[in-house]
Amino acid sequence: MSSTLIVLNLKTYLEGTGEGAVKVAQACKEVADDCGIEIGVAPQFCDIYRVASQVDLPVYSQSLDPVGAGSFTGHAFVQSIKDAGAVGTLINHSECRLTLANIDASITTAKDAGLKTIVCTNNVATSAAAAALGPDYVAVEPPELIGSGIPVSKADPEVVTGSVEAVKRIDPAVQVLCGAGISKGEDLAAALELGSVGVLLASGIVKAADPKAALEDLVSKV
Repeated sequence: MSSTLIVLNLKTYLEGTGEGAVKVAQACKEVADDCGIEIGVAPQFCDIYRVASQVDLPVYSQSLDPVGAGSFTGHAFVQSIKDAGAVGTLINHSECRLTLANIDASITTAKDAGLKTIVCTNNVATSAAAAALGPDYVAVEPPELIGSGIPVSKADPEVVTGSVEAVKRIDPAVQVLCGAGISKGEDLAAALELGSVGVLLASGIVKAADPKAALEDLVSKV
């Protein structure tokens, strides 16, 4: 299995009973098996168990709350996320921003539960700050490019190379993913050339007419 990682964030794009999430996850599994690249998915909270129990691939939560068992109505409890089948979580996505203190607490909560952590950042400075907190991955995504179809690897390659350099100076164990506007094989190839170990992406695959074909194109140049 390649050390490259692709994480597909399903956001709330897929309506219905949750079978849409399973279908996309199955496409990810088939492409991953064919190409030898690890592909994971981040479905809605209510679909984590459905996806994890039906498809053998890494499932991530879209976020979590740094709370324990107790009086925390409406929070995403880490143990429930893990018990549902998740192996990791996104933290601080641009559509679900957190304070630095909550990012730190979320990383600690996830690690204590044995979940991998992907902290989303928007520039070199925040990538460096996130790396100091010791997550498994930092995913750098300029918000203005998310869902734009314009890959960060072309529009702002310096934010990727700068983040890679800054993160490695602070903690060489933290790896960098590239996000925002990623959808094609050339985008993934460029992200890897800039020093990242993979990509975090969403609409370019999830909203494609044929997600499996879009995934096959994404990995075609690696």
